[in-house]
Amino acid sequence: MLLLRGFSALICALAAALVLTGTAVGAEPPRVLAVEFENDVNPVTADYLTGAIEQGEKDGYDAVVILMDTPGGLDSAMRDIIKKELESTVPVVVYVYPQGSRAASAGVFITMAADVAAMAPNTNIGSSTPISSGGGNIPSDLRRKVINDAAAYIRGLAETHGRNADWAEQAVRQASNLTAEEALDQNVVDVVSPDIPTLLNDIDGMKTEPKGLVLHTAGAEVTTIHMSLWKRILDTLIDPNIIVLLLSLGALGITVELFNPGLIFPGTFGAISLIVAFFGLQVLPVSAAGVLLILLAAAFFAAEPFVMSHGALALAGAACFVIGSLMLFDPAGPGYQVSIWVALAIAGTFVLLFMFALTKILQARRRRPVTGQEELIGQVGLVRKALDPAGFVFVRGELWQARSDGEPICVGEEVVVESLDDALVIHVRRAKTPVPLTA
Repeated sequence: MLLLRGFSALICALAAALVLTGTAVGAEPPRVLAVEFENDVNPVTADYLTGAIEQGEKDGYDAVVILMDTPGGLDSAMRDIIKKELESTVPVVVYVYPQGSRAASAGVFITMAADVAAMAPNTNIGSSTPISSGGGNIPSDLRRKVINDAAAYIRGLAETHGRNADWAEQAVRQASNLTAEEALDQNVVDVVSPDIPTLLNDIDGMKTEPKGLVLHTAGAEVTTIHMSLWKRILDTLIDPNIIVLLLSLGALGITVELFNPGLIFPGTFGAISLIVAFFGLQVLPVSAAGVLLILLAAAFFAAEPFVMSHGALALAGAACFVIGSLMLFDPAGPGYQVSIWVALAIAGTFVLLFMFALTKILQARRRRPVTGQEELIGQVGLVRKALDPAGFVFVRGELWQARSDGEPICVGEEVVVESLDDALVIHVRRAKTPVPLTA
């Protein structure tokens, strides 16, 4: 009887242990979705990350781990990602990984908003001070507003998740930066792990703040996803330098098609380039002043062939284009500016093209006509019937009725054509010096 009771107690204890550990026979291992994110924060990458979190919720993953290595990016895109992290029903783990990676600027905010913040050794986090689009300091009054807003935002995120809010504010106000070990010691992150399997074991059983979600990640099956090719293409197309280049090619293609109807290819290529460029302009915040300056540049370039300004309009258009390009993405922040060398190269190319076109136009205007009545003016002919004052002259292989307004001109003498009247009679004068016949 005692043996039976002891055996029953052992069975109960074993069953309780299996329930507590969640490893009952036949139970499926937990699943984790790992999301590679080695990029800057922009609308395309924000859509990629928020879509990955939605996939984690929809497919019933036990956690979503964002493998982060970012220099930062756009504030608006960052806030979209943070909103998705905060409302996610699946634990979101931000893991600064692999070794040598960083979570800078907007990356710090995204890390502070995560249910679990983790770092790999030899990584760093910090430097979240807002700066101007050119990479410098923001003017004093605006700077106070921007920094106070960012400091309050990141402090709220850190406090809500039980992390060091004082350091988070310093990262904004003083551009403070920490290594992985320092971040762990100062309660900036929750764990430091060398690789993904170790991380999943380290955070297993952890209860998140403020959602109160309990992580079950030990021995999890990891599914890793990457940005799709289409997302990578879109991410490339929102490069400000490419957007400005596409705008220029689009305008050039449409202009060539308008001046040469029926070529088809320039117009088609220009239309496609403009549409793709407009996608980038729609995604990134742009400056109205920059847009107006680029439109003014296009107007100056278009007017140059019709207004004889001797290149002044083309140079004014080039100046407007360069300034407008540099101002175009001013609201987007650092990392989203047009390179001055790209702007100068495009403007210089346009100026050279227009100067070449104008040179050809001037040459065509000054070139002597090679067909029609005007062709005869200045030609040298040979008198075939004496002009006294009317007769016949042989010019360029043709026999013309001719009239001399001066002294009589004998047969065989050379004459120069001065005009052609409505009766198709040429008016000539005696050639001063012998001129070789052109007939």
